Amino acid sequence: VQLQASGGGLVQAGGSLRLSCAASGIIFSANVMAWYHQAPGKQREWVAAVNSGGGTNYADSVKGRFTISRDNAKNTLYLQMNSLKPDDTGVYYCKALSYPNWGQGTLVTVSS
Repeated sequence: VQLQASGGGLVQAGGSLRLSCAASGIIFSANVMAWYHQAPGKQREWVAAVNSGGGTNYADSVKGRFTISRDNAKNTLYLQMNSLKPDDTGVYYCKALSYPNWGQGTLVTVSS
């Protein structure tokens, strides 16, 4: 299983970013996929998930601001992040929930 997140960067509060996660080594379309966030000095926390049928769930902290989506033809997971806040700063990781593997994350920094 290989998961490579990208799209992070530095953005001002209120701005937007779109993260991508390229997956390989799994049957992507059959897996529930999720995004996690690890703020500096804190534990990794679940942010959002999308099932094989496109159904989604979000942590309360991101509801209405973030949108998770998937493109099964491209084996790619996305996270559209709007109205970003300084508390959203940290490393974002994608994960296939059926597997224990963590890929390389992407750093998001939101300045106030």
